[in-house]
Amino acid sequence: MKKLFNHFRTDKIIRWSFSFAGVLLLTEVFSTAFFYTSLPSLVPLFNQLSWGEERLGIKIEIFLPSFIVLLFLLCNFFLINYLYEKMPLVSRMVCITTLLISILSFIFTIQTLHIIL
Repeated sequence: MKKLFNHFRTDKIIRWSFSFAGVLLLTEVFSTAFFYTSLPSLVPLFNQLSWGEERLGIKIEIFLPSFIVLLFLLCNFFLINYLYEKMPLVSRMVCITTLLISILSFIFTIQTLHIIL
């Protein structure tokens, strides 16, 4: 278990990007949970679909982007630990990509809440 977190202690890029991605994920989940009771029963989530009811999702689906980011964080955590010894640059790139996904999900969720409320 100690070896699992060793790269996060030594590499600043990995540590800061995963920390910031985790903070963004927690902020996203808590802000969504805070406003959850005031949301309508149908929420506009699927903006790439054609206009109408196809774009709407039920209220609980507002947590879908957060769940996807959590899956990315967990999968990339183990991927980074596997790849770091062989290719540290690739591990850092995966870490930055995880941070970018987290930022985009945060913006999407906050903007959706802003539009609804």
